[in-house]
Amino acid sequence: MSLKLEPYSVVAFNSARNSENKMHDDTVARRFGFSGGLVPGVDVYAYMAHPAVVRWGREFLEAGMLQARFLKPVYEGETAIVTASEADGGLAIEVASRGELCATGHTGLTRSAPPALAEFAAVAAGDPAMRPPADETTLREGRLLGMRPLRLTAEGIAQYVADVRETDPLYAREGLSHPGLLPRLFNWALMHNVVLGPWIHVGSKVDHFAAARTGDALTVRAKIAGNYERKGHRFVELDGLVIANGTRPIARVAHTAIYRPRAVAA
Repeated sequence: MSLKLEPYSVVAFNSARNSENKMHDDTVARRFGFSGGLVPGVDVYAYMAHPAVVRWGREFLEAGMLQARFLKPVYEGETAIVTASEADGGLAIEVASRGELCATGHTGLTRSAPPALAEFAAVAAGDPAMRPPADETTLREGRLLGMRPLRLTAEGIAQYVADVRETDPLYAREGLSHPGLLPRLFNWALMHNVVLGPWIHVGSKVDHFAAARTGDALTVRAKIAGNYERKGHRFVELDGLVIANGTRPIARVAHTAIYRPRAVAA
């Protein structure tokens, strides 16, 4: 008999309202048929990680996996209810808001060995002033992407935890970075290399190998795994590693986004 854990409630906060991605802006998002600016998918991912950390603690950050798919938007000020139930050796995760199913996922302990660093070549991020527009060529399959390093500080970790409304004391107590930051770095890998219009994160899978902690400098080694059209949207898929201090694999991330949403019919 499966065990259903206590639901986790979050009053959603749009941490990207001032982002370069204007899909988080109320006016722009409404042009695409949404009620307002979207709470970032990477933040909804962070909400979904909460039950996994409750269930497995630090071990999830070092040997766990979470796969998430975002179905409907979550809006700032609305309550998101995260439910988790035992399934397939792990937890099935759902996020609901406004009476709608907004995200689904699965998490568990995998204890996977990290791939060799040499499998993912390191490249520098592009010059911010010289980024080309995102298109089928600049996001061509096989292209390598890097990002400008992020140094983790106690203040930065605390701010992130506050932004995603995390209540677990693990991160402050042990000086560890929240797992929701990892897919966000793959957003940055895109944004540090191309100029995007309004775009939407639709899914991620993260396999953890080690916990990122205060003082680490995080970088990404990513490659474009796909660029295709579906139902009028243009998608990009990334596959890569988050690495600490140039040597320690933190996680492997598969990341999918709509970088060119279809226009809403007038």
